[in-house]
Amino acid sequence: MEEKDKNKIVAHKAIITTEEKDKNITISELLFEWAGAVFVSIVIVMLILTFFVRQVTVSGSSMTDTLQNGDKLMISSFMYTPQNGDIVVVSHGDKYSDPIIKRVIALGGQRLDIDYNTGEVIVDGVILEENYIKGRTRQLSNSISLEEYNNIIPEGYVFVMGDNREGSLDSRSKEIGLIPVNNIIGKAEWRIMPFDKFGTVYYNMK
Repeated sequence: MEEKDKNKIVAHKAIITTEEKDKNITISELLFEWAGAVFVSIVIVMLILTFFVRQVTVSGSSMTDTLQNGDKLMISSFMYTPQNGDIVVVSHGDKYSDPIIKRVIALGGQRLDIDYNTGEVIVDGVILEENYIKGRTRQLSNSISLEEYNNIIPEGYVFVMGDNREGSLDSRSKEIGLIPVNNIIGKAEWRIMPFDKFGTVYYNMK
């Protein structure tokens, strides 16, 4: 074999070797970039789940027919401020340790009157149109007296009730009472399970 041909073969092998190295470097870089992207995505998801949204599971029937036992919800918590009509998750209270889910009826500074004869709930002189409730708003045993507060909810607290008014233990009872705003984990936004009921939890409000 001539010297020139040998040189061509050597050069050809060198080119192939270089291309293989480049290919290996490219694959390694892609894998590294992919792993980095996955890691960043996981961190972002964890931050979102920790500070912005959380998943909770409804336990009990106090919010029927709006929510059912076993429903899985996404709640927003970042810089949340309660508003009238919000469905909220409360972390705990003086006489209960498990989280509860209820609807905000009145905020701190608002006047609340409940006519247990007619079932009417009146906030700042306006009768609420509660299309979402089941049953009638009744007085519970061991009820709190709103008159103790001159019917004004103290600042920093909210008054909550379940939508299943005849089957809910809520702010009407001394066992639950007024809810400190600081005990509210967040606002329920979406039902994510069961899948056939996926969507906003405020579907039955005007």
